[in-house]
Amino acid sequence: MVGNEYQKLASRTNDGLATDRLFDKIALIQFVKETGAKDSLASYDLGGVVNACLGLAGEVGELNDMIKKWVFHEKELDETHLKKELGDVMWYVAMMCQSMGWELDDVLQLNIDKLIARYPEGFDVERANHRQAGDV
Repeated sequence: MVGNEYQKLASRTNDGLATDRLFDKIALIQFVKETGAKDSLASYDLGGVVNACLGLAGEVGELNDMIKKWVFHEKELDETHLKKELGDVMWYVAMMCQSMGWELDDVLQLNIDKLIARYPEGFDVERANHRQAGDV
């Protein structure tokens, strides 16, 4: 297979409507805000959500690259730099919460509740590899 063939075959799963969907979501949020309609969309900052997602991807990539170079390139680990990158990740997590109208404390508690339910006695390889239905 060559690149162009792959692109053509892969494109079968892209309907080309991503921009339309983005604009539709923006228009719906704007409508809800302008009319005062009761909808959770009124509290969303879609630009902040997209910025947070892209920022998280970039910052996690930088963090992962540092770890890759430390492990596989035998480069010395700069722990202060790593902490700064992790701080950048946290900044985007906080931005996502703010953009969605959530409290970070609630997100953290949901995560702990999920982990306690999943691993009541602590981490277990068997439970990790055989999750219950609905465990996300």
